[in-house]
Amino acid sequence: MSVGQLTLEIGIEHAQSLKDRRQVVRSLKDKLRHGFNVSVAELDESLVWNRASIGVVAISNSRDYLAGQLSEVESAAERILLPLGAAILDSAMEMLD
Repeated sequence: MSVGQLTLEIGIEHAQSLKDRRQVVRSLKDKLRHGFNVSVAELDESLVWNRASIGVVAISNSRDYLAGQLSEVESAAERILLPLGAAILDSAMEMLD
């Protein structure tokens, strides 16, 4: 069994408060959870309003399937964030056996 982990660093340029940040993060987390049946969590504390780190984890018997699924999750995250005024600044994918 393999575990795939995707970490997304998000820039939220329009965020003027913690509330603005939370709206973007919550929307992204909910849409990824429901669209891909993956586990999604915010990884950092809310110290900076215009940045966030999101972790996405999935489990499968196939490493190839996991790599494809997490690539699709990253693409979907880009599409979800665009109308919210945010963007992915950096991403990292890791596979564990």
